[in-house]
Amino acid sequence: MTPAHPEKWPVHTERGAVDQQLLKDCRNLLAAAEESDGNPSISEQTLVTLRTGGSAGQSPLTLALYAPDEDSDPATGQDLAGFAVVVEEPDGTGVLEIAVHPSYRNQGVADRLVGALKGSRGLEGLKAWSHGNHEAAADLAARYGFGPVRELWKMRMTTAGADLPGAVLPEGVSLRAFVPGQDEDAWLAVNRAAFAHHPEQGSLTRADLEARMAEDWFDPSGFLLAEDGQSRLLGFHWTKVHPKHGPHPAIGEVYAVGVAPEAQGIGLGKALTVAGIRYLQDLGLHAVMLYTDAENTAAVALYRSLGFTRWDMDVMYGQVATV
Repeated sequence: MTPAHPEKWPVHTERGAVDQQLLKDCRNLLAAAEESDGNPSISEQTLVTLRTGGSAGQSPLTLALYAPDEDSDPATGQDLAGFAVVVEEPDGTGVLEIAVHPSYRNQGVADRLVGALKGSRGLEGLKAWSHGNHEAAADLAARYGFGPVRELWKMRMTTAGADLPGAVLPEGVSLRAFVPGQDEDAWLAVNRAAFAHHPEQGSLTRADLEARMAEDWFDPSGFLLAEDGQSRLLGFHWTKVHPKHGPHPAIGEVYAVGVAPEAQGIGLGKALTVAGIRYLQDLGLHAVMLYTDAENTAAVALYRSLGFTRWDMDVMYGQVATV
C-alpha cells in the first residue's frame, strides 16, 4: 500500500440511517479493528443507530473517509479508512465515536475526520468515547481541548474453577426466559425504573430493544427474567455471547442486570448476576466480561466479590478548554 495522504481525501457525510453500502463497509472495518484490538471500536448502540437512524429526537451524523484508488489496497480498490459518528440529541449535545481501519492507523485519519467535523458542525456540546483508551485517542482529544470526564470499566473473570456463591432467589421469586412478543413492554418499564439515572441503559426505547432482538447474537434463552407469584417482573439478567473472531475466543457478557426499585435490597441483584454467569458457564465459555462505571463502587465491589477484575477501560472525553 502506498503512503496515505488523508488530509487530501474528501469526507463523505450522511445524516440519519446510512445506506447499505456504507453500513457494510463500516461493519467490515469494525470487524477488522476488533480482530486487531480484541474489543470494539464503537458502542453497540452507535452501530444500531447507523442502521436504524436512531430513536425519536436523535439526529445521527456520519462522516466517512475513503482512501482513493491510488492510496488504497490494490486488491480491494477503494477502502473505508475510517468513520466518525455523532449521535446528536435535541438539545444540541451529542456523543462522538471514531473507528479507524488498522491498515490506516497513525496516518492522520482520525485527525482528518475531527477536523472535518469541527469545520462543518463544530465540536460544541460534544463528548467522545475512546474504547480501550488508546494513547493515540488521548492525544487526539487533548489537541482539541477535550479531557477525561467518565471512566467505564471492563471487568472479566475466567469461568474455569470459578467459585460462585449459590444463586439463592428471594422467597416467592422464580426465573424464566424472556418471551419475544410478550415481555417487551414489561421489561422496558422495569429497565427504565432500574436505570433511571443511567445515561444510556435507562433511555432504551422499544425500537432500541427490537433492534437488539434483530441482531444475530440475540438469544432469548439467555435473557433471564425474575418474577413474583403474581407474574410481576421484578428484575432481569440479560446475557450476551460474543462469538470467536480471529485469535480471540468466544466470551460471555453480563450484558445488563436490573432490579425494579420495589424489589431492591433483598438480594435479587446478586442472585440474578450469579444465575446469568452460571448460564454462561454452562455454555462452555472460558470467560465472562461486563461493563460498569468506575464510580459505581457498590457494583464494582459486588463484581470483585464474584471474581471479576478490571481488564480494560473506556474513557469519555468532554471539552475542558477553549480551542
